[in-house]
Amino acid sequence: MDLNKVMIIGNVVRDPDIRTTPSGQNVASFSIATNLVWKDKEGNRQKKAEFHNVVAWRRLGEIVGQYVKKGSKIYLEGRLETRSWDDQNGIKRFRTEIIADNMIMLDKAGGRPAETAGPVLSSQPEPQAKAPEQSSGEEEINIEDIPF
Repeated sequence: MDLNKVMIIGNVVRDPDIRTTPSGQNVASFSIATNLVWKDKEGNRQKKAEFHNVVAWRRLGEIVGQYVKKGSKIYLEGRLETRSWDDQNGIKRFRTEIIADNMIMLDKAGGRPAETAGPVLSSQPEPQAKAPEQSSGEEEINIEDIPF
């Protein structure tokens, strides 16, 4: 059995780019930043941002275009997909993206954090995913505790 599942919570880096394909399907492309926070061996807090490319199709792409803005905090579920192409110089390029299936807006209207998660917004009609468990936000990881 294989599994290709991504679940992330992060902040949208830029306003989504919304397009409609020639066949009439909506597609939204945007990036989300997630942060890893840990303490180094001197006890200083360290932070590293990871940036994820996201693509949302059909109804979910339309919803992203209406409600998601730079700075929005969202929960996403989807799968990883890597595409390749040859650039103008004939060099093969690769891009790994999260193809979004479900999304939960974690901000209230006006960009303030929500006390509880909102409804799941999906590119698929049914079934809808469960809301993620509430967490305390940033998780502190001691780099010394990692076994490798």
